Amino acid sequence: MRKKWWIIPAAMIGIPLFIFVGGEVVMHLWNWLLPSLFGWRMLTFWQALGLLALCRILFGGLGGHRGHGGGPGRQFRGRCRNMTPEEREKFRNAMREGYGFATAEENATS
Repeated sequence: MRKKWWIIPAAMIGIPLFIFVGGEVVMHLWNWLLPSLFGWRMLTFWQALGLLALCRILFGGLGGHRGHGGGPGRQFRGRCRNMTPEEREKFRNAMREGYGFATAEENATS
């Protein structure tokens, strides 16, 4: 623990610096592009910071990532492992046939 004494001071400097730079980047990009392209109003630093936070909430979540390996893919693999050989063959045939959606070539020949 003694060797990592620098982490707290670095975080105290780094986190506000990161927030400041993020707000400045969003503000300058917005003010450079959107008023001239769409006629929208220019943003202040605090509005840009709020927009950055809103985008983080809407598109990035609030943290608490569960790591890799969870989610729908893992559930699907679990279901596939529990299939009987007949169910697997039925699934393969359904995937090949496109679940009843014929391609344009198949529609032209039928």
